Amino acid sequence: MNAPLVHPPKADAVPSSEGTTPVMAQFLAAKASQPDAIVFFRMGDFYELFFKDAEIASAALGITLTKRGKHQGQDIPMAGVPVHALDGYLARLIRQGFKAAICEQLEAPAEARKRGSKAVVHRDIVRVVTPGTLTEDSLLDARGANRLAAVSIRKGRAAVAVVELSAGSVDAVACSLEDLGATLASFRPSEVLVPDRLFSDEATKAALDGSGGVVQALPQALAEPVGARARVERMYGVASLDGFGAFEEAEVSALGLIAAYLETTQAGKIPALAPPRRSGDSGFLAIDPATRLSLEIDRTQRGERDGSLLACIDRTVTSGGARALAERIARPLRDTTAINHGLDAVEWLLERRDLRRDLRDGLRASSDVARATSRLVLGRGGPRDLAAIRTGLSIAEGIAGLFPPARDPLTGPPARIVAALDRLALSPELGRLLIDLAEGLVAEPPHLARDGGFVSAGYRPELEEARRLRDDSRRVVADLEARAVAEAGVPFKIRHNAVLGYFLETSAKAAEPLLRPSGESPFIHRQTLANQVRFTTVELSELDAKISQAGHRALAIEGETFEGWRTAVQSLAQPLQAVAEALAELDAHAALAEWAEEVGAVRPAVDDTTCFEVTAGRHPVVEAAVKAQGDPYTPNNCKLDGSGAGCARLSIVTGPNMAGKSTFLRQNALLVVLAQAGAFVPARAMRLGVVDRLFSRVGAGDDLARGRSTFMTEMVETAAILTQATDRSFVVLDEIGRGTATYDGLAIAWAVAEALHDRNRARTLFATHYHELAGLETRLAHVCNLSMVAREWNGDLVFLHEAAPGAADRSYGVQVARLAGVPAAVVTRAREVLDRLEGEKNAAISLDDLPLFAIAEPARPPLSSAVEDALQAIEPDELSPREALEVLYRLKGLGRR
Repeated sequence: MNAPLVHPPKADAVPSSEGTTPVMAQFLAAKASQPDAIVFFRMGDFYELFFKDAEIASAALGITLTKRGKHQGQDIPMAGVPVHALDGYLARLIRQGFKAAICEQLEAPAEARKRGSKAVVHRDIVRVVTPGTLTEDSLLDARGANRLAAVSIRKGRAAVAVVELSAGSVDAVACSLEDLGATLASFRPSEVLVPDRLFSDEATKAALDGSGGVVQALPQALAEPVGARARVERMYGVASLDGFGAFEEAEVSALGLIAAYLETTQAGKIPALAPPRRSGDSGFLAIDPATRLSLEIDRTQRGERDGSLLACIDRTVTSGGARALAERIARPLRDTTAINHGLDAVEWLLERRDLRRDLRDGLRASSDVARATSRLVLGRGGPRDLAAIRTGLSIAEGIAGLFPPARDPLTGPPARIVAALDRLALSPELGRLLIDLAEGLVAEPPHLARDGGFVSAGYRPELEEARRLRDDSRRVVADLEARAVAEAGVPFKIRHNAVLGYFLETSAKAAEPLLRPSGESPFIHRQTLANQVRFTTVELSELDAKISQAGHRALAIEGETFEGWRTAVQSLAQPLQAVAEALAELDAHAALAEWAEEVGAVRPAVDDTTCFEVTAGRHPVVEAAVKAQGDPYTPNNCKLDGSGAGCARLSIVTGPNMAGKSTFLRQNALLVVLAQAGAFVPARAMRLGVVDRLFSRVGAGDDLARGRSTFMTEMVETAAILTQATDRSFVVLDEIGRGTATYDGLAIAWAVAEALHDRNRARTLFATHYHELAGLETRLAHVCNLSMVAREWNGDLVFLHEAAPGAADRSYGVQVARLAGVPAAVVTRAREVLDRLEGEKNAAISLDDLPLFAIAEPARPPLSSAVEDALQAIEPDELSPREALEVLYRLKGLGRR
């Protein structure tokens, strides 16, 4: 279900700062800068929330609501969360559709006190956390993309811009207004930015409803092309966008919304973003939101990943590979050449099991380079992100070495794999970064850079000295003491106090030689007491300063080292992202090959015809579930041709409920998705002419929020199909017209079938219980009948789940009702009514002719026979063999009566 639309609250929602304390004035200033966000205000070891924010957070997070001080005579509501637990609370808020602004302490209290005893620690908003701008592992699904989308409409054209901030990828898609919903749904964004004026357009609202993300309304001015172009150029640091391609005005507008939002939420930090990938409305198979939901491509109808097509085929071993596979399945291609290049890669790896095993073993040890790079560039990363980059680069080198060096076009890797391997080749700069991290970063670094301890021993001599002073100062002091005794011949002891620091101390008599004037003595007199004299040396004074600052210096040196590595990562962000994409792509190819081998999938023949021919096809998800229960799956053939030359373009599918009609329809639609995603298909053979749009109207529910009944929802979706399907589309329809009166429904179903056949000319599977539609086979040139086979055996209905030529002779509805557990009396009455109606089809029979209240009299249970009574009285386990034989003779005698 779509998350709520978020509008910024009115300005008067932020309390006035008159008459407040300096700290509260600081909070109110931060709140005024982000009035539509919940402000987490850092105070020591806690993030505090005040006023309305505290009340909202208390209800949403289940934290204690208390009070602190007064504002304009009223108690100030307050709540708080520990700093170390922030991520968990943020995750819960974001899932509920809230925005959160993080107001951090930007200096230590000691620094603030230098400005005066009453100075307030400087704080400011460092980041605004929204559903589409998450980057932390703790807030993200490792195997799912987290995308921020923006929608714009200019001059009758729509555009969707999408950024995955955690991986740095950017897409821009221009499309027709009709395709906006399908395009937006294909990205499955977590958050959608929309100019506020577009909410008056019903079509745009429908597209937003199907996106699944939180919708944020932004001022229309941010979408104006001139300002939008300037913001995008500033975000990429270029003078012109022409080097990225010829963008349509709507694309620039949508990208400008993204840039404006990132400027606000990232507090001025520029993320590492790849140049926008442009793909027009002809690049991908169009799948509208209703079809995605119906087919359960990447989520089930309950919104879960488990049970979807994606979950069924996912054999990836890395998080990046899982995201790449998800994008591939969510956005199947439309270009025949590109589809076959993907199939080439899967086939090549499928044929090389040993190489595939080694590749997957290598990838298992890899890390999420893309997200680690993004966090470091945004200043949110830590030493573990550096370790992830080190691991990823090392794995990339190893994987590149697995593949044969010869690039023989006949036996060598196909183009998609060659391109990935080329991106894995480390540039000299990446090679140096890998060497630096291998030598300088410890094997298991801490999570936070501020904790230190992540730079390897010996990497920086000055760091080793600081650590030695910090960790072994006693031994250093003892060494210096021994050298001072040896040099002066005086029994020195090194002491320490808060006034002098470290000093050399000896008795007054022993100190006499050192108190005589001498220009060459290194010992400097500091203090004379009754019985002791104290000295120092230049080396001891320096050592005193070094020891007292050693801990701070060690952390500072490590911080400097970390910042150097972070800067290097920032300068190499795009090459690092290219390595990450190559690793993910290889994982996705290998995973599809692994799945194909497991289930016996075959390569589909994809071309530019309008053919659809499947031999022994299987529903991947249903087959997996059936086999898990130890049962066989019945494969089915299907043959359609949009041209009508080789076979029908529209098949009328009839048969009883539960016989497998819906599974058969969905199965063939999912085979289209798999084939055009560059995956093998579970079938004996498949030939597919590329599909431009996929439509599935299988099952429906009402839409109470929009005041639509089930039938109205069905008609809206059917209207979309009839207005958008082309002669290259693939349509599956189930039970059109069932939600209204019989004759109305039949008329609608008949007219829809004729329109799809004559005007749209789309390849169509049309399931129905209106057996009258079977007559279309003789009326229309390119229609055939299929039926799901069922047989009655000893009064029971047996489903064979087999699609056979011809129309079904009956619906078996009464039998299905009995299987469903409908009371026997109701089933019996239904059979009586059915027999009467079927027996007098040609007569002018009316329901008034049927006996009134006949169902009120329950059927009498049949009388038991003497044989049955005798059988009930027998206890088989208590009979001897002779007694059992006698019982049989007695039963036989009873049977003759």
